Amino acid sequence: MTCLEMKTLYRNLECCGHPETATGFMSVPHPTLRMTGVNYCAGQKALTQPALDNAACFVDAVRQAGEQAGTDVTAGYVGELVSEYTPITDRYYKATPALCPVNVHWHLGAEHRSAAEFDESGVAPAADPHRRLTGDDETRQGYSCYHYDANDVKFTTPYAWQHCLDMAVGQTYEVHWPHSAIGACGTPYQYQTPFYDGVFCGLNEELLGVLGATPQLIANHVGVQAQVFTIVNDENYFYPDLIRGMLVDSEHSMGIDISAYTGSTTGTSRDNEMCSAYTPITWQVDRKCHLISASSFDKMCADMKQMRDDMSSDLHPHGARELVLDSLSANNQVDTSADDDLHGR
Repeated sequence: MTCLEMKTLYRNLECCGHPETATGFMSVPHPTLRMTGVNYCAGQKALTQPALDNAACFVDAVRQAGEQAGTDVTAGYVGELVSEYTPITDRYYKATPALCPVNVHWHLGAEHRSAAEFDESGVAPAADPHRRLTGDDETRQGYSCYHYDANDVKFTTPYAWQHCLDMAVGQTYEVHWPHSAIGACGTPYQYQTPFYDGVFCGLNEELLGVLGATPQLIANHVGVQAQVFTIVNDENYFYPDLIRGMLVDSEHSMGIDISAYTGSTTGTSRDNEMCSAYTPITWQVDRKCHLISASSFDKMCADMKQMRDDMSSDLHPHGARELVLDSLSANNQVDTSADDDLHGR
């Protein structure tokens, strides 16, 4: 924040002569001394390679890959791939075994499709100057929501980002919270980048063999929550704890209308020719698109910077995988709804 912005904020809040006035802003510390010790989750992804490296979706027109994500989650949609597996339909922290969030990251535009919520007819700013076009993760843009209004200042007023990178007001982002029953739940090492290290923190050769022999156990132990947002510069849409999981608020239809299915990991290294071998895992996707303040994301990025593991490579939006073909989408979609929990987790 510039000195002019601080001065303007001080004046607008009528702080002069009123030292007790609450500003509503949270100061995020940046300690010079950090926790020491060995991050025992680091490098756990290596245990899954090369067995779970990307592979061709089809060979000689015959499907080789298991169910993929992200799919169409419109109510009533059913994929064509006949699945043998069942997704988790309880909130992850209520499941058996219980899962905890081990990472948070987001994609530019939605990787899933929900008709009339985020789809091919959605709207976004005409040009996004923050879109990355070079590097290892070319930022392919996914579907947009319908909220953006170029004549409404909350969609067009720039925000002074302090912690997140390459973000834009008015844009649509799909947030993913990978969860795991073998993560370092309840410890300083719970959140990890890359998320695979968090998901597989407790993995060993014996457990890998068990999970590989019984794929349903993978769907029971690994899940992702997905929720889609349009960014606004309006503090009426501030949510302070976005890092911990899907927002659940029945009054605002947040985290209530959910499609659960089994799929895979996503991202632009996969498409309808090259598929993910990390499957079947449970997905729980909110079908609605929600407004959220830029400051909510910036607070989340500040929280990410405080984690024991270095999460800096997840502070910007990743590219969106193209919508998965019907023939690669599981047919086990389950419509779920939930009571208004304190939090999605």
